[in-house]
Amino acid sequence: MMDDLPLDTSHPMVRDYLKLIRLQVLTPLSLLINIATVMVSTLVVSPNLGTIANLYPASIAPKPSMIAVYIVMLYLGQIGYCVLLVTARKPETKRTLVKGVGLPLVFCNWLMAGWAIAWLFQAFLVSTILLGIMLVFLIYANVVLLIYHAPTRERPLDIALIHAPMRAFLILPLNALFWFSLFITLGWTWSPGEPQHYGRHQWAGFIVVLTANLLGFIIVVLRRDIVWCVAATWICASLWSLDPKPFPVWVVVIAFTILHPIGLVASWLWLKLRGGGEENGHIQLPPDEEEESGAPRQRGPREVDAEAIWG
Repeated sequence: MMDDLPLDTSHPMVRDYLKLIRLQVLTPLSLLINIATVMVSTLVVSPNLGTIANLYPASIAPKPSMIAVYIVMLYLGQIGYCVLLVTARKPETKRTLVKGVGLPLVFCNWLMAGWAIAWLFQAFLVSTILLGIMLVFLIYANVVLLIYHAPTRERPLDIALIHAPMRAFLILPLNALFWFSLFITLGWTWSPGEPQHYGRHQWAGFIVVLTANLLGFIIVVLRRDIVWCVAATWICASLWSLDPKPFPVWVVVIAFTILHPIGLVASWLWLKLRGGGEENGHIQLPPDEEEESGAPRQRGPREVDAEAIWG
């Protein structure tokens, strides 16, 4: 059927255009299914997603209401992404949408809808597998965006509606959902009626939250990443706001709730201080006339023509 079209479908630009059209249909559809599934699982079905989460307290269990707020903000970001997907005019933006994000976001929306269903049926092994696959897709998409379609101030909408939602989507399973589901699958939880057992597997939780937040802190400091800073801080707050928590885990999440913003501010200040020239307190002398004219500057002893001097 494609051969009958009056287009050269082998041409790269035509292929990119067809991919963009495909994404304009599949991405909003996948997001709609994701939103509908999660909303029904939260607001209609009983027990809902948050109730089931409370049945399995663990050392790294986040507060369901704070995760719900995070997911709502994530949906708003993806709605903006879909609007940009339809209204984009710049070739660089279209290239980022098609080759930077592409189908992985569609797959992730489907996987998140599947995770909600698996969570409702308390099929935690399936939930963990789905979250793991989603995490792989999100890591891949974010690495491609960072390397081949790096954010630039010349296109602020790309930063706000492409890079920010994709990064926030990555942090949700990386810092919270995947590990919580894995802990439940492994049985590293305690009974809701026995809070005295909250110290079980505390060092495993300590390693998870420390590793995830240390990675995030390095990214925040080196790249001055506001999105990662805000998202990781919110996830940390969702962890320590749900009691009880083992002391090692509690100390780590409290520390990084403070360190993420401090690291971001310190990184920006360091960038300003080492900006060069007068900003560093150094005085830059004006160039010599020979340097301005582009003439080579001679240094050291020169040969003297005696005949030219004495005639």
